[in-house]
Amino acid sequence: MRILLRRLEGPQTVGRGPAFWSLFVLVLAGACVYPLVADGYTVGNTVYFFVWVFIALSLCLIWGYGGSLSFGQTAFFGIAGYGYGILTLNFGAAYGFTLVALLLAVGIAAFFALLLGYFMFFGRIAGVFLGIVTLAVTLTLERFMAQTAGPEWHIGVARLNGFNGMSAMPPLTIPWPGGDIVLFADIGLYYLVLGLLVFVYLGLRILMNSAFGNVIVAIRENPERAEMLGYDIRKYQLITFIIGAALAGLSGVLYTVWGQYITPSSMGMTAAALPLIWVAVGGRSDLTSTLIGTLLVLAAFQALTIYGSQYALVFMGVLLVLTVLIAPNGLVLGAMNLLSRFGMRKAEGK
Repeated sequence: MRILLRRLEGPQTVGRGPAFWSLFVLVLAGACVYPLVADGYTVGNTVYFFVWVFIALSLCLIWGYGGSLSFGQTAFFGIAGYGYGILTLNFGAAYGFTLVALLLAVGIAAFFALLLGYFMFFGRIAGVFLGIVTLAVTLTLERFMAQTAGPEWHIGVARLNGFNGMSAMPPLTIPWPGGDIVLFADIGLYYLVLGLLVFVYLGLRILMNSAFGNVIVAIRENPERAEMLGYDIRKYQLITFIIGAALAGLSGVLYTVWGQYITPSSMGMTAAALPLIWVAVGGRSDLTSTLIGTLLVLAAFQALTIYGSQYALVFMGVLLVLTVLIAPNGLVLGAMNLLSRFGMRKAEGK
């Protein structure tokens, strides 16, 4: 346990010391109190924001730490979302089956990543070609699911419904002696997703500050040198890819649970590009920056969608270009490093 706690801080993650963790606890406490003072709609909308953070963290792991640009995260997102829908529409929500369906759907996405990643990494596909392959897989899945509108396209009682997607999936249901707890897009689901987000964030910090994380970063910096030191870089890349796919799949299941629907557009070109913008703006080489950047960009994007929908995607494109030109390591990460240096100078001045 002490080893795990020590790995919450390390060279691969920004944020350490009493000041950082005090701020973390303060923010978490505020997040726990938030549903008690906000209306139901706002709480449900916040759950929507939290859901997308998982896919951003998955891309941060694969691209930011691993150095492999992947457009396939929305493919895993869609596979898990459809998997949850098919399972629950066929077997229902009784006896806590929705929780089993969640795990199975994430497992299906991870298994698909195992197959795809094996052929990519053991086939020595890297760099821009890896991005092309994952994009091709994502768009192929999106096109295939969009043309499944006929009555013949069904799995059991679950109709795929083509471009309109699947709907009316049961929400997560937790068996309880006094009656099942149904988690609609409200306070109950909020606390579950918040708990999962904290668990995943801390778990990834521990992972990236471990020996495994150090090897992944070494592969990103110089794969030839890492291989010369005796590491089978293909295995490390494949494991990272599978973990990232599982996180993207978790995001897809939670999105399906939140809205009780899933459509092929969730795997389209726009959907595949948006997580890259969130991660790039936040800072792809750090988990905390990715988390903060994703929430900020999502909030700005939603505001633009409401008050000026025609400019929302234009704004995202301009934001990405400015980030690449001004702060290629990420706007949030750059601001955090600046504050850190300012704090150190102030401490030295005392």
